[in-house]
Amino acid sequence: MGSLDSPQKELTVLVTGFGPFKKGCPVNPSGEIAASLPDYLPAAQDKDSLNLPPVRIVKLPEPVHVSYNDIRNLVPTLWDDPERKVDYMIHLGMAGPQLVYSLERRAHRDGYDKADVDGKFLGDEERHRKEREDWIWHGLPEELLTDLDIEDVYRICVEQGPDLYLQISDDPGHYACDFIYFSSLAHLSKQKRHKISWFGCGAHIPSVFDKLAADEWCTCEPKVEVNGTKYPPKAK
Repeated sequence: MGSLDSPQKELTVLVTGFGPFKKGCPVNPSGEIAASLPDYLPAAQDKDSLNLPPVRIVKLPEPVHVSYNDIRNLVPTLWDDPERKVDYMIHLGMAGPQLVYSLERRAHRDGYDKADVDGKFLGDEERHRKEREDWIWHGLPEELLTDLDIEDVYRICVEQGPDLYLQISDDPGHYACDFIYFSSLAHLSKQKRHKISWFGCGAHIPSVFDKLAADEWCTCEPKVEVNGTKYPPKAK
């Protein structure tokens, strides 16, 4: 990223946190953490630290309401605000009284069987059957993975904070955390700002990718060939 003496492009990172999500928890720590973050992080100048550019941290005026409908309506406005360019977005969430922080690698499209704080269920399976090709996530795979190298993020975090209890996770929980994560990845994917790969046994590859335009596919190598067609490689 250049030497410490060279000018560095400022990055803008938008951070979200949630409001209360169940009785007995009037305060959601994720919302409190997001609100307490500084507005600006200067570039790392220590010769022994990572060579990081300055970071502008954008926070929402209020925690995200734990509502499927609110989340689905909110996410596009966060990415597409014409007054602000967002380089990265971090969605903070809480998954109960766990003594470990999780870096989530993937998000899920289906399986949201718990009611939100308004007592409403997502109901996307029925909505998909009714709307068919007009359903908001029609043609997207059941799982989407971030383009970020989570293993590298984990390594850097552990090196910088060896006492940090941190793990890599592939299950954000099929609730608000999972839903806002998939909503972000799906929005970027539909705008071709996120390339799609796959994870699993591989049997579903043609059924997923044949519904998508080729320019939405991940371009990594080596390709995987199924029935004479070359598809993106398995995500790691």
